[in-house]
Amino acid sequence: MSDLFSAQYAILWAALLAGALFFPVRQLIWVMSVRRAERDGKEDEARRVSLKRRAGLTAALLCFIVAYLYVQTWYPTGS
Repeated sequence: MSDLFSAQYAILWAALLAGALFFPVRQLIWVMSVRRAERDGKEDEARRVSLKRRAGLTAALLCFIVAYLYVQTWYPTGS
């Protein structure tokens, strides 16, 4: 069990943390995008679907990068 908390599994912990952060971050990005589109008058159902897809991609990249960097502070690699 203690092997799970070694640097060998750092990428696993980063993936788990990114997965936990993904849904709230995606929702936050999507809501901010929809509100901006409503303010600009460019909001319709097709635009909302497009914004949801874009928010998902952005959130996935952002969450994985942040999670990876955070886990690297706990399990630094190098000499």
